Amino acid sequence: MVNIDKNNKNQTEYIKKLEETCKSQEAEITLLKNQIAWMMEQMKLSKHKQFGASSEKSEYDQLSFFNEAEKEVNKNLQEPTIEEIEVRYKRKKKVGKKEENLKGLPVTVKEYFLSDEEAKCPKCFSSRHIMGKHIRKELKIVPAKVEVVEHVTHTYACRNCDKNGEQTPISKSKAVEPVILGSIASPSIVAYIMSQKYVNAIPLYRQEKEFERLGVDLSRQTMANWVIRCSDDWLFPIYNLMKEKLLEKDILHADETTLQVLKESGKPAQSKSYMWLYRTSGSSEENIVLYEYQPDRAYKRPAQFLKGFKGYLHADGYEAYHKLPDDIIILGCFSHCRRKFDEALKSIKPAEQIGSKALQGKNYCDKLFKIERSLVDLSPEERFKKRNELSKPILDEFYAWLKNCNALPKSALGKAVTYALNQWEYLNNYLLDGRTELSNNRAERSIKPFVIGRKNFLFSATARGAKASATIYSIVETAKENRLNPMKYLEYLFKKMPNIDFRNDPQQLEELLPWAKLPMECYISGKES
Repeated sequence: MVNIDKNNKNQTEYIKKLEETCKSQEAEITLLKNQIAWMMEQMKLSKHKQFGASSEKSEYDQLSFFNEAEKEVNKNLQEPTIEEIEVRYKRKKKVGKKEENLKGLPVTVKEYFLSDEEAKCPKCFSSRHIMGKHIRKELKIVPAKVEVVEHVTHTYACRNCDKNGEQTPISKSKAVEPVILGSIASPSIVAYIMSQKYVNAIPLYRQEKEFERLGVDLSRQTMANWVIRCSDDWLFPIYNLMKEKLLEKDILHADETTLQVLKESGKPAQSKSYMWLYRTSGSSEENIVLYEYQPDRAYKRPAQFLKGFKGYLHADGYEAYHKLPDDIIILGCFSHCRRKFDEALKSIKPAEQIGSKALQGKNYCDKLFKIERSLVDLSPEERFKKRNELSKPILDEFYAWLKNCNALPKSALGKAVTYALNQWEYLNNYLLDGRTELSNNRAERSIKPFVIGRKNFLFSATARGAKASATIYSIVETAKENRLNPMKYLEYLFKKMPNIDFRNDPQQLEELLPWAKLPMECYISGKES
């Protein structure tokens, strides 16, 4: 009996150990499965970012996936007759579209006539008259060409006084002041170089080769010197005045992106610097876009730039903006929120997307954007009222859904939910004023030209060059926002500013701002908008 009890006891202990081992292994298997699922999710997201479309539109939308027919139905619409259907299939060609596209361009007319011999009638040999004409239009491009302009000033003296007088009065004709004293640079060539780099994203080394093909030996170092010098002398005063105007507004947008500066004191060449962006909102009468270069991403940077500003600031979820003074109210970005749910949706299999939590979260955002599109033509006061009537219930429902989502924290869906909950206070702030916006897309669109340019020129050599780039990007992007031709506007500034006393007469500088009354050639297609 003793042996049997011992055996039973040993078996019981052995079974317990097996159960503990099984539980441990099951826990380990569950952990490994979660890790594999997370890794597969990251691989899908990585592949999509590298090879997939950048658009965040889904192949389907839960709001319309199951009620497509109901969404399109119109109960008051009568059924068309067969004749009406046949007529609708014939699409009328839009008259005057070509003429509208060519309007405003200079026209060179080439006429073709018969010779005197050919113009004679083959029957009676008398001269024939022109009874009509056919006009064929074509676009012609005139390639860039480089010319030398000589500015000749003459000195005048009196021969009579020279012969008979004790002194000879001497006068000299006055020429326009150069954009750079002692340089061969002209307003047009500096404007062209800046426009090529900061509007068309063509680096200076490529421009150097292009000038070489035009027969001009113009090094990239010389061009860089011209760009920085003109930025400091002529564009920076415009930048400072635009900054004053910007800080007077009460609704702004902000964003930031990285930049590499090779030669910066106290920093290795591989370290990151930052280009910050601040711009006006859609409710502003004056469109202003300003870049600011800074060596880091510290919270004090926006605090320093926005000193004196009071009002609403649209931004992403970066916490530096949340440390700004209390008289600056931060508004979150629902595009960022939606994007994270969109990434979570793309990380799962297509067959599992319908009805998924990721799609549900994304559709809450889509409902809010749909409401905003319907309110675009309303006044700020009406929009404020409608938002609280239509959008607030959806926001309340969305928040309750987020609190009960129970997503794994490290999963793409978990990150989307966490982001939304952490930013909820700021995401809701757009309800406070009818002039504010649901997203920070306006700032993202404005910073994109710099991001495209950075892909081509990769880095700035010095901090001074980076600051000059920030100034020039500010000028050209603000010019574009105000329907100006950036190159023509720059050329106008470089012609005008060396010949006026704007430092002692601020009003003269006011008259050069992008939204001021400027010459017609500064506007796109020569038309003031």
